[in-house]
Amino acid sequence: MKIKWYVGMVALMAVSLLLFAGCAKKSTTTEPTEGSVGVQDDSNTKWTPPQQESGVDEATLAAEAQARAKAEAVQELTSVTIHFAFNSYELSDEARSVLAQKATILRKFDGVNVVIEGHCDERGTEEYNLALGERRARAAYEHLVILGVEPERMKIVSFGEEYPVDPGHNETAWAKNRRDEFVVK
Repeated sequence: MKIKWYVGMVALMAVSLLLFAGCAKKSTTTEPTEGSVGVQDDSNTKWTPPQQESGVDEATLAAEAQARAKAEAVQELTSVTIHFAFNSYELSDEARSVLAQKATILRKFDGVNVVIEGHCDERGTEEYNLALGERRARAAYEHLVILGVEPERMKIVSFGEEYPVDPGHNETAWAKNRRDEFVVK
């Protein structure tokens, strides 16, 4: 029984010795982590400063800025309508100015296509208003072509009196309804 006890004690000491030897302090080197600023440990390892991030982020930022600019341009294209006098498809000076701004946007962003919608007020027959709406849309289309916009990027459609902006039956409402709208496709 004493022998078993001695063997057990020797085994316990051997295990304890192995455990303590395994836990001895080891020398370590630390590499700078991303975001660390010039901190160097006392070991003999050579420290290098963190590298600048690659141009991928710059390219991503540029692409996002371009996308934002395009979205703003599309908003400007669609938000401003041009208006016409009664029974006319002649472009006013104000309409020509608006079309010049739209042409600048369309020339800048090649991937943007537009549908020009011609509208009329409720006076006149349905057939007459459809024809007048088409002439109004075509006038804007032709002016944009003159300003350098490719014809294949634009389409025209006439809605005549079908979609009034103002459902009123007075000159103020009719003036709002005589218009060209621009829809980006």
